[in-house]
Parts: sequence; structure tokens; C-alpha cells
Amino acid sequence: MFRSLLLSVLLLVSLGAACEESLLSYQPADTGEALVNPMMGWRLNFYSNILKNYGSKLSLSDTLDDFPGLSTIYMRLPWCYIEAEEGVYDWSVVDAPAQRWIDKGLQVAFRFCTSESWMRYATPEWVEKAGAKGYNFTPGTGAHEDGPWWEPDFDDPVFLEKLEQFVKVAAQRYDGNPNVAFVDVGSFGVWGEGHTDGSTRIDYSEEVIKKHIDIYSRHFTKTLLAANDDYSLQGDTVIGYAFEKGLTLCDDSILVQPPPESYYNADLAQVFWPVHPVILEHQHYETSKSWGAWHPEIFLRAIEEYHASYMCIHWFPREFLEQERELIDKVNLRLGYRIQLHKVQWPAKISIDERIPFESTWTNIAVAPCYPGGFPAYTLKDDEGGIAAVFVDEAFDVRWLPVSKTQWPVYKDTRSDHGFAANMKPGKYTLYVSIGQRDGTPVIALPHNDDDGYRRYKVGTVEVTEQEAAEK
Repeated sequence: MFRSLLLSVLLLVSLGAACEESLLSYQPADTGEALVNPMMGWRLNFYSNILKNYGSKLSLSDTLDDFPGLSTIYMRLPWCYIEAEEGVYDWSVVDAPAQRWIDKGLQVAFRFCTSESWMRYATPEWVEKAGAKGYNFTPGTGAHEDGPWWEPDFDDPVFLEKLEQFVKVAAQRYDGNPNVAFVDVGSFGVWGEGHTDGSTRIDYSEEVIKKHIDIYSRHFTKTLLAANDDYSLQGDTVIGYAFEKGLTLCDDSILVQPPPESYYNADLAQVFWPVHPVILEHQHYETSKSWGAWHPEIFLRAIEEYHASYMCIHWFPREFLEQERELIDKVNLRLGYRIQLHKVQWPAKISIDERIPFESTWTNIAVAPCYPGGFPAYTLKDDEGGIAAVFVDEAFDVRWLPVSKTQWPVYKDTRSDHGFAANMKPGKYTLYVSIGQRDGTPVIALPHNDDDGYRRYKVGTVEVTEQEAAEK
């Protein structure tokens, strides 16, 4: 009995060793490079309300190709620049700069504001002439009759009617547009920031904010909308309402004030980040430094606590890149998601009539989920780079990889096996791994070497043999 058991154990060990010898494995290193992927990255404030901020110092041909991790160009500007005359829409102010980056495969995002602290009519003057009520104000002192600037009554029915028509037209061009990452609900508050502290200082009920959310939600049914964290100043239920309506959260108040009040609302982000990408905007860079509020370590901590996917460049981008390159490189390792292939294993040789197995281990080494999701694909190419076979593991979606704390990755394994096509030819092929659509189209950039130019990453070779050769 003992002798029989011993022989069985030795046989299993022998078979295991033989199996290991017939398998190949590869563990790619993380290159440390910045990745440009959907639903994450650095967001350039091309316009920051004022047209000269901050794209004005860039030449028309300068698309910041050397800024690591830049993914989105943000147009934050007053409504009046688009519809100075009722029903006449002039979009070149956004279309021209947008096309420079769309041509490079990047996306754009928008906030259209209705109140500014530096111009009288952010909401077009014709809206007031149409009968919309509003208030003159002076920044710092609030609403008064002699104030130089004008802010609409955000609950006025005429204002809301004209606003909705504008939003409807904007949605006709942008809702579901693959070039658009997100659109802020920026029609309430000074600078579109969800408060009136810098303008009239008039308090509004949370029901007014909900009307603005509803206007955008009626017309933007496909593209991601964002609600400002300062909506919470108008009532306790507003942020929850925004979440229920499918909006994400943006916070414009990072590093505005010195520590310990460097930011306030990381707690609000906790319901959003598991579902939608959270967007952060820091104070104007030089202003933050001059106020003693700029602290790189707190900047990084905010990304961790908010589980942020987007971070803005709120300054002239070349100056910011020159002065903060070390910080930018650190951010790029944690912002959004970062899907790593930890290990992949496959047979060195397999008969064409067998099913080919693959085992792989994956991790998300950053702070946010991979919202677009994606499936591992194994692609075989011949010596000339022609694609011979594509196998997709549709049971494993990287969307559900847990986020990782710094230096503490969470690994997940997956295994799948696949049959060769009936017209597959024997031969020696190069094996590539990618993450993307169910049909094998790569989508997600990985932090690995040997990219084929289409987000497939070379990991080794496999020999596919005739059936007769496998039987010998």
C-alpha cells in the first residue's frame, strides 16, 4: 500500500516537472512611464474663465506632446462667448483649440459659466433684456445696486428657459461625442463653482441646484456630467441627488488654503469614485504658492484620498512642467488606474487540434478603478507582423481589479483556453498580450515595453504544430 502511494506521488511530481518544462512564462517590468488612457489623466485648463488663461502662451502648433500623461483639454469659459446674440452660436472659440488635440487622439471637456467676477455679462446681456432678473455685485462685498458686474437670479424662469435652450444646443454637438470626456454642470454660482461667495453672496435652496442638474441631465444622457463639490453648501441632499442622476464629482478647491485646510471634501468623493472618475482642480499654481498653500506632498495625498482620476494643470503649462516635473512624474504613477500584467504563462508548443491555455496575473497599481474596463487578449503574429490568431479571455474584466495602496498591489489570476480557427496554419508565432474590447481590439495602455504601436505587448513565442507532429 505504502509502495503504491509512493509511486503515485513520484509519478505526479514527474508529470508536474514535465509540464513546467513545456510552459513558458514572462514577467514584464513596469517602465514607470506616464500612460494616456480613457477616463483619466492630466487635464489642461486651456481656458480658465478668462480667454488668456492658460492656452494663450502656446503656439497654434504646440500640443504639449512632451507633457507626460496629458489626456484632456478643458474649456472653462462664459456662456456669452458662445451665444452673444440669442440663437446665434459661434463655436470656433472652442472648436479651434479642441481640434489641435483631437487630431492627436486626446479628448476635450467643458464648463460653460453664467457668472464671473471680472466681466459684467457672463450670461449674455440679451438674457437680462429678455426679462431675466439678476443682481449687480462687487466681489468681496456682495450684491448692491452700484456693483459693476451682473449675476442672474439662478432660479429665475426666464434665465432657466434661455439656459436650457443653450444646454440643448450644446448637447446636440457633445452628448455621446467620443471626443468629449465630460461636461460640468457649471451654470450655478460664480465661475461655475457652485457658490456665490465671490459674487452676490445670495443663498439659494438646494431645489434651485437640482433644477440646474435636471436641465443638463435631460439633454446629456450619454456623456458624463460633473457636479461641483460646493453644491453641498446649498443643502445636504444636493450631492446625493447628483449621484443618483449619474453625475460624478469635481472639486475645485484643492490647495486654495494653507494647511490644515488644504481641501475639504474628500469624504464626498467616497460614494462617487467606485462608480465614476473623480475630477480635481487645484488653485491657480502661482497664486497657491504665493498664499503658502502649495505643498506637493499634500497634492499627492489629495489624489489618494479622493481616489482621483483627473487632475488639472491650472497654470501656463510649460511653466508648470518645468517647475513641477518631479511631482508630475509621481502623480502619473497613481492618478487614475494603472493596469499591470504581473505574469503570463502559456505552452511553448501546442498541436493545432488542441485548445491553447493561457494563465495571467494582473493588478491595478493606482487609486481608481479602470472605469472603461477591458479583457485580456492574446494575439499571435507571424514573422512579418501579420495577425494569425486572437484569443480573448471574456470572463476577466479589469474593471473589477481592486485599487491598490502604495506598495501594496492586489493580484488577481485568470485562466482561459481557446481553440484555433479551422484555417490556422502551423508555424512559430510571436505572442502579444493586450487589454481591450471583447473582439480583441486593444484599448488600455499598459506600463510595459515592446509595444507593437497598437497597445499590444510582446511577451514571447509559441510554436503551433501539425497534429501528426504532436502525436510522435
